[in-house]
Amino acid sequence: MTQFQLVWLRHDLRQLDNSLLTAAQQTGLPVVAVFLATATTWSEHHMAPMKQDLLRRRVLALQSELAAIGVPLLAFEAGTYTNCAQIIQALAAQGAAQVYWQQEYELRERIRDEHVRAVLAAIGISVINHDTQCVMVPGTVLSKTGETYKVFTPFKKTWLAKFQAKGVVCDGKLAAQLAPKLDTDIAPTMQQPDGSSKAYPVAEIQVLERLREFCKSRVQDYQLQRDFPAIDGTSSLSAYLAIGVISAKQAVARLQVEAQQQLFQEGSGASVWLSELIWREFYKHILVAFPNLIKHQPFQMDTVDLAWGNNQRWFEAWCQGNTGYPIVDAAMRQLNQTGWMHNRLRMIVASFLVKDLQIDWRWGEQYFMSKLIDGDFAANNGGWQWAASTGTDAAPYFRIFNPVTQSERFDSEGRFIRQYLPELASIPRKHIHWPHPLPMSVQYVKPIVDHAKARDLTLAMFKAVKGKSEVTKAKSDDC
Repeated sequence: MTQFQLVWLRHDLRQLDNSLLTAAQQTGLPVVAVFLATATTWSEHHMAPMKQDLLRRRVLALQSELAAIGVPLLAFEAGTYTNCAQIIQALAAQGAAQVYWQQEYELRERIRDEHVRAVLAAIGISVINHDTQCVMVPGTVLSKTGETYKVFTPFKKTWLAKFQAKGVVCDGKLAAQLAPKLDTDIAPTMQQPDGSSKAYPVAEIQVLERLREFCKSRVQDYQLQRDFPAIDGTSSLSAYLAIGVISAKQAVARLQVEAQQQLFQEGSGASVWLSELIWREFYKHILVAFPNLIKHQPFQMDTVDLAWGNNQRWFEAWCQGNTGYPIVDAAMRQLNQTGWMHNRLRMIVASFLVKDLQIDWRWGEQYFMSKLIDGDFAANNGGWQWAASTGTDAAPYFRIFNPVTQSERFDSEGRFIRQYLPELASIPRKHIHWPHPLPMSVQYVKPIVDHAKARDLTLAMFKAVKGKSEVTKAKSDDC
């Protein structure tokens, strides 16, 4: 029996800077990679069909890329997490010295991994797991008293100090090898993708080129353009970070190479994008330190008793982009049509759902996960709790986005609105943000709520659980 190293790939679907593949190869034994599609569990987790398709397409691309150097990537249809142990055991029993996998932070994933670890231990095979989701491993960016930061700014300051002191080093190319022969008749082959994510290239070289191009040129204007949804001012890399086609380390390393000292100049495009990457890490660190978040609990426990209205008809109108608020509706239609939403719009629609409609943030969190091609539990949960004023470092409850003001500020010409609400194409610029009362010729929905009245209801709802009044601030913080 030929010995080999078995690498179980999950959301780390890349050849370069893949510490698992590198470490496995450095043992001198041939490497076999495996991917298990778990469509039933994915659906239970509300993973967007488009993200499932992107995963499948990327697996097939990586399969070809690894085959070129003699590393087989076996892709099976496992269905549920429960079936993973049997498949991994059947492969490992054919001569695996060790099994490697990336640490995952969510609860059911941890339970799955512990079960597989126990099954492998029973046949004398050990597990080596690497924590590669973040540049700084959760638990390593701590306050002077050894506590997890609950506020972003000091977290970022410490993160940057550690980064400047040690930098980042990415793993390089893998060596070619002779592919070992295994019995693969142990589970159904992974189903073919349906192509719903075809707008996203999946070859590793294409994704890396997109990263290089953004860091070399477009990042320079990132701080000026990132808040305007009608402008292509973002990196468009979030979907690839979510499934690990590129790593956080690769993004930071490339940014440092291209931006150099601008990376640490406050307010530069490079420093602002780096802050977004650090926000991504902040939420993962919070998730690990406070696992109750995985159980759909608010970070601020005094908000558990908020009296959500949870009007089902309003929620459906929000989901469908039929609220009567153009910027909200255009954003939701962008999500439904493309599987992606601009970050400024995510904040606007989240605020609207929670603070105009008084609907539980968890409804919105779940809907986003069911649609987003870049769905990431930690970032999605963190963003929703920020908007809902229930999370760590969250917006104060009295800071409530005015959807009309936000629209005027970030889509002043109405270009984005017209793109997704063609029924408003004839509305003049000065009325596009609030076209009510509607001309007889325009077929668009009436507003489902009055923002001013809804805002007062939300303030009262929060004050009832917060136990204090901040009337002066509340009156001046409609943004």
